[in-house]
Parts: sequence; C-alpha cells; structure tokens
Amino acid sequence: QRIVQINDQCLKLLNRTKDDLIGLTMEEAALPVVSTREVLAIIEGLEKEQVITDLRYQSRGKDLFFRMQAIPTTFEDGEKGCTLVLEDVTERKRYIRDMEFLARTAMELVDLPPKADIYQYITEKIAELVPNPRCYVMSYDEVKMKFFMQAIFSRRFRDGVKECVGRDAVGMEFPFHEFVFSDPFFESPSSLRAMRELHFRPYMEDEVVSFYDYCMHRFSREACDEIVRRFRIGKLYMIGLVWKEQLFGFAGIFLSPDEVLEDQQAIESFLRQASIAIARRQTEDRLRRNEHRFKEVMDLSPYAAAFIDPDGSYLYLNHQFSAIFGYTLEDIPTSREWFQKAFPDEAARREAIATWQSDREQAGRGQPRSRTFSVRCKNGKEKVILFNPVELCDGTQYVTYEDVTEERRTYQLLVEEIAELRRQLASSKE
Repeated sequence: QRIVQINDQCLKLLNRTKDDLIGLTMEEAALPVVSTREVLAIIEGLEKEQVITDLRYQSRGKDLFFRMQAIPTTFEDGEKGCTLVLEDVTERKRYIRDMEFLARTAMELVDLPPKADIYQYITEKIAELVPNPRCYVMSYDEVKMKFFMQAIFSRRFRDGVKECVGRDAVGMEFPFHEFVFSDPFFESPSSLRAMRELHFRPYMEDEVVSFYDYCMHRFSREACDEIVRRFRIGKLYMIGLVWKEQLFGFAGIFLSPDEVLEDQQAIESFLRQASIAIARRQTEDRLRRNEHRFKEVMDLSPYAAAFIDPDGSYLYLNHQFSAIFGYTLEDIPTSREWFQKAFPDEAARREAIATWQSDREQAGRGQPRSRTFSVRCKNGKEKVILFNPVELCDGTQYVTYEDVTEERRTYQLLVEEIAELRRQLASSKE
C-alpha cells in the first residue's frame, strides 16, 4: 500500500513534504511513529473494522504518545486501502498520568500506617516522576528549630554522599533556621511554599548560593565539591513542606545541567498532599482539609472524573462530570444506576457491562484501559465518550471521561473530504 494523500498537519508533525511522500510505501517513507513494525502490522492485518491504538515513540530522550485510527477505506476505483488518523496525545497522557499519580498517592497518603516512614515514601514517589532521581526530604522540628535529614533517594546517591562526607547524612541536623529565617534571607513558611531553582558551579555559571553554603557548612568544601562532581549536580529544585502557614520540612531534587524537571506541577501538587498528610498525623482536622483540597483539584480538572468503590458505589463525581452528563451522585449512587441511565438500550447496556468487566480483568490494577462508548446524558442527548478507567491499589476505580463527539464528526467530515478530493482527481484525469 502506497501513500496517496497526506494533510498539512501531518506533514508539519513529520517534518516532511508532500512530494517526498506521495507514492511511497509506509516502509519506504521511514516515517517516525507510523513506519514502525507495530503500525505496519496493524495496516497489514486491517479488515472491515477500524482499529484504534495508542502508540509510544521516543524522540530526543522524551516519550511521545499518539492515538492512531486505522480505517479501512475503499477508493473510487475499487481499490482497497486504509486511512490513518494520527493525534498527538502526549500532553493528555501526561496530564492523565499525573492525575492518576495524584489520585493514587492521595489515597495512599490517607491510608499510610502511622508507623510507616512517610519521608522515605515521599522520596520514592518523587523518584517515579524524575529520571535518574537524586532527592532528599528533611523534617522541621519547631521546638528545636532544627532541620533533620530524614530520607535520601536513590540508595546509590545516599551511599555516594556517605563516602564523600564520611558519615550517613540521614539523621544529621542542619541549622537551616539560623540561615533561612534570619538576615539576609528573612524567609517565612508562606514564602517557602513555591518551588525554587538553584544553580551550582562548575556546571552553571549563574550560581547565587554555593553548594557548600546550601549544606549550611555541615560538610567540608572538598566533600561538597566531590558530591557535585560525582553526581553532576548543576541544579537543585527545592520546596518547603508547608501547610496552613506551618512548616514541616524541605524537599529537594538534584539534576544535571542538561536535565529538565518536566513534571514540576505534579511534584508540587504531590508535595502539598504530603505536607497535608504529615499534618494529618497530628490531627484529624488535617485529614479533612486534605480531602477537601483533593476534591478542589479534581473539580478544577478539564476532564470529567469519578471514583468508584470496589463494590460499585460512586464515591465522587467532579463538576465536569455533571457538566458533561448532567448526572449527580443522587442520580447514580452505584454502577447499576449509571449503566441503566447511560445505556437505556438493554443490548447496548449488556455489551458495555461485559466490555467493562472483561477489560478490568485483563488490564489488572494500575493499567489504564481506554474504550469509546455512545452514552445517553440526563437531557436525553447522545454523546460519544472516551472512557479512561484505571484500578487503584485498593480496588477503587478512577475514571476520566472525555467528550469526543465533535472529534468523531470532524473525522467523518475528513473522510468525506478525502472521498470528494479523490472524485475530483479522477474527474480531472478523465
């Protein structure tokens, strides 16, 4: 099968020209994303039904994600082929991944046993979002007015620091109070709330505070220089663990000069949640504030979202869910009411339930499973919805819903325009 048409958006994405591609096979074109073995196998095996699949592609060390629709197409001359519709969903994937991360960690923080090491947990979760992680968490003792190193990740980084300074840094105290809250800084808990970026020589020339000064002179200059060189530390992202004007500690992430902190917003949100969880250990009031804040985050989401208990009870619907579907928790307290209202046709309802259960069994916990269904809203309108459910560690279902009705209409128009273009080309040749 050879390329017979390609639109301008696709050409821009692929950084190619139409003259370069028309007439070539997908394999000959050697295109990024779509000339892979996976895509070629899909095209080869395409029959009567369209195939929708998610593709992962690496470019310059970054993961890119695309949703591809492969649609069987019969052309004017009777020749059979296919139409590929490619959508860049990298930002959407990252957003969904971050929201799933925040949802999962929020629930884990709530359920974290009192004796569990919450500081070690924080570093481990930061490491999930940071490649080549080198991070730490300090606690703050208001009575002693001292900071204490509680956790360092990774083990290699912790052991390396130990070799450089001659002792394990975990457990050491740091007189941050004398430096941070006094002349010339005069910081406060509220001013430490935002994440800050520091640069260190010799990798970054715009150093303001040296690594030696940042360590509050607890290590020798030689040890600090060795740590910077051994782990190529050029940047530090630091943020206070603050909640309601109360400081609980510090978290920091070290990066090499060429590394980028891509999930900064998710990390900040997670560390806010962690700060709340630390406070929750002191009072139940902090727990209630944590839950309220999480709901606020969910209600600000541009995507409809729901939490469903393992027994099928709907625990939470965000504002966007009600905006799209019209239903509230009173309308659909359980999955039973949801399926009855969203799929009033019995045959369609049975198929949707069977598909949901089958996907859930096959995917397992922590694995998103995307499906598109036509859903009846409260006002009687039908909408095409992309479901993205994922099962969390305790069996709770976290589901995001995206209205793709207009995308489907746009796609249909595109197919019709392609067909019309082919008719015009055929007429001009005659």
